[in-house]
Amino acid sequence: MSYYYAKTVHAPFEVAVSATREALAQEGFGVITEIDVRQTMKAKLGEDFRPYLILGACNPRLALEALRLEDKVGTMLPCNVIVQDVGSGRTEVAAIDPVASMQAIDNADLKTSAALVAEKLRAALDRL
Repeated sequence: MSYYYAKTVHAPFEVAVSATREALAQEGFGVITEIDVRQTMKAKLGEDFRPYLILGACNPRLALEALRLEDKVGTMLPCNVIVQDVGSGRTEVAAIDPVASMQAIDNADLKTSAALVAEKLRAALDRL
């Protein structure tokens, strides 16, 4: 079982970032955290890195349901979605597979909830 879903689009990085935010929103996710890996590597290590953004996506209703089912599941939230420049005008977007990440938790109801989140994340990537 893979731990992520990915899709490569023929679009510049910034266009793909905007499209990813919109696709996530259409599936009920908001971006509540954002890490600019390129900027962080430059600031902390003086190293150049390709455009690479980590978006912390959260569907509040589904997050609340998961937290009610398992109070420590917050250690696995939000769902990370990466957007990275892969060259030649192409950008890859990848999202965590919440079903794979929740395998360590023995809670059947949570697995059902994770499957719904997975379906919505996959649908967001399919919109790109």
